[in-house]
Amino acid sequence: MTMISVKNLKKTFGTNRVLRDIDVEIEEGEIVVVVGSSGSGKSTFLRCLNLLEEPTSGEIIVDGVKITDPHVNLNALRQNIGMVFQQFNLFPNLSVIENIKLAPKKLRKFSDQKATKLARSLLDDVGLLDKADASPNSLSGGQKQRVAIARALAMEPKIMLFDEPTSALDPEMIGEVLDVIRKVAKKGMTMVIVTHEMKFAREVGTRMIFLDKGEIIENGTPEQVMDHPKTERAKRFLHTFEFDRHRRPAETPTEPTGTSAE
Repeated sequence: MTMISVKNLKKTFGTNRVLRDIDVEIEEGEIVVVVGSSGSGKSTFLRCLNLLEEPTSGEIIVDGVKITDPHVNLNALRQNIGMVFQQFNLFPNLSVIENIKLAPKKLRKFSDQKATKLARSLLDDVGLLDKADASPNSLSGGQKQRVAIARALAMEPKIMLFDEPTSALDPEMIGEVLDVIRKVAKKGMTMVIVTHEMKFAREVGTRMIFLDKGEIIENGTPEQVMDHPKTERAKRFLHTFEFDRHRRPAETPTEPTGTSAE
């Protein structure tokens, strides 16, 4: 089943053409990693998938709903699409567990008891159950991002979007966040991940899309794109990263937590 269908997607900011005729389909359960240099349109593409950025033209269908229809119910749409940003965007005046309970109670009308049970389960999943009553301001950056992931999952979405979820973290905190995303990936949820963490992308992704100047120039499995890129631009970009081309990262010796791809 096709979960996301994008046709002729264009996005401009003034005279700057950020996305140019993007065509892609993402099947249910796929984990699509989107890579490319800074300014290539990766985050803009991701934000168009839940209309945080309004496309200039083109068609986007998510779970059978044409979200580019001006009459679409955005609130209903976004309940089924979880998103994790570069910044954590936690409410500092609420405890960790209250941050997670807020949306299920307000939007899904969960009782406090049901929301609490769900929030505690999610905090346990991300290894932060002992921080349930803590203030977000007392957490490290990695812990805040893990809470943000739990909060997005609390809406029980069909799709998860990750916009460079480790880019705002200190190197030693990156690994703990990537571990949580790995756990989510194993549950079979449809995911689109914008990342510069190339070893992680190779390990977790079922498909890799390479964007350059707003166009998809590579589209295949991570092995196909990273080991056998078809375009010179992709070859130059991938050459800047050190990775073992013959073994998946999961098979390589464990690295110190937080090794960044950049």
